[in-house]
Amino acid sequence: MPKSADAATTRSPTRAAATAAGGPPASLPRLAWLIGPALVAGVAYLDPGNVASNMTAGAQYGYLLVWVVVLGNTMAWLIQYLSAKLGVVTGKSLPEVLGERIGNRWGRRAYWLQAELVAMATDLAEVIGGAVALNLLFGIPLVWGGLITGGVSLVLLVIQSRRGARPFEFVIIGLLVIITIGFSVGVFVAPPDAAGVIGGLVPRFADANSVLLAASILGATIMPHAIYAHSALSRDRFSPQARPFGEPPAGVAADAGDPVEAGRRIPTRRLLIATRWDVSIAMAIAGTVNLCILLLAAANLSGVAGTNSLEGAYAALQVSLGPLVATLFAVGLLASGLASTSVGAYAGAEIMRGLLHVRVPLIARRLVTLIPALVILALGFDPTVSLVLSQVVLSFGIPFALIPLVSVTARRSVLGRYANHWGTTAAGVAASVFLITLNGLLLWLVFTGA
Repeated sequence: MPKSADAATTRSPTRAAATAAGGPPASLPRLAWLIGPALVAGVAYLDPGNVASNMTAGAQYGYLLVWVVVLGNTMAWLIQYLSAKLGVVTGKSLPEVLGERIGNRWGRRAYWLQAELVAMATDLAEVIGGAVALNLLFGIPLVWGGLITGGVSLVLLVIQSRRGARPFEFVIIGLLVIITIGFSVGVFVAPPDAAGVIGGLVPRFADANSVLLAASILGATIMPHAIYAHSALSRDRFSPQARPFGEPPAGVAADAGDPVEAGRRIPTRRLLIATRWDVSIAMAIAGTVNLCILLLAAANLSGVAGTNSLEGAYAALQVSLGPLVATLFAVGLLASGLASTSVGAYAGAEIMRGLLHVRVPLIARRLVTLIPALVILALGFDPTVSLVLSQVVLSFGIPFALIPLVSVTARRSVLGRYANHWGTTAAGVAASVFLITLNGLLLWLVFTGA
């Protein structure tokens, strides 16, 4: 009956499309198989900069800044979902969309310059963190550790460029498991004070340095390069294969409102449902691990001398919780550096390609962003201080990524019927205002000497 046929078509649009094309009926991929891009992007929320910021906050202020970690992770969910939605619906990354919409050549270059500086600050934290971990585990000098971290990240990038998105996801997710175990075990060995955790949910600051650390935590949690990267990861994973953008399969009429969907045969709505699950899982993992790092330091390192550095924290963990917990912490730090620097380099390459329409060889790109970290390590600057300050730089780069993201995802001319609901846009604007205000307060404190 016609009614039955219509119902079947409604239930399985991809089956109807495949039949119209003359091929065998195609089944929709299972929801779990569509999960992955957010987990890769989520590694950016567990980089060595996060570790340094959260460890320092817990060691110096106990449970005071627990609310910052929770708030940052809540905002991160919304931001990462918007980024992924942009890539899924348009088949383009945020840098690509902005590269098309910023008509002035010098304006586009200026935007690229700030994004590039943020990407380099990101790489600085990740390479230094990997170098410190190798030094703690094997006694390798920091400069050599930085070179090894950069070399391994290059191998992971080659896997992504030659093998595709899925193998790269598997490797990064494997490292994510190691990171989660390494940074979470200590909390179960020495649980934090429940009353202290609850008290830390009340928003407040103690002094100017606590504001600096709050900005550092937010810069490490809501990372600009993760916003750029997630849209590109979703594009690479779900874009039509082996046909130009918007060109439908042979024999299948394109949906004028969604040419990308017609090209890949997967309903956009289904992909967005999977994306929400993907982002929720990734942010739950990242938020929990970040909170565990701060609570570990608050419960075991508060008031302990020398814990204002990763090396000192590692030594203190050895004394208070034993060598096993300390070693797992260092292994987690190493996995964090290796995974996050790979995602950071991927984001940097996408920023340059999308905004300047320039493709740079992976080796050249890796070497350019590796140099600042190696210089800092060679000059003997305190690695932990460098990590924390790099996260502050990231915090100042957030509005330049977040405001355009909220703006373009709210436009029906870009996302069509998948444009943001007004409530979503309002939440994005509120997050932007909060972050900009916090950064303004930080600047005022710095320039006034407070």
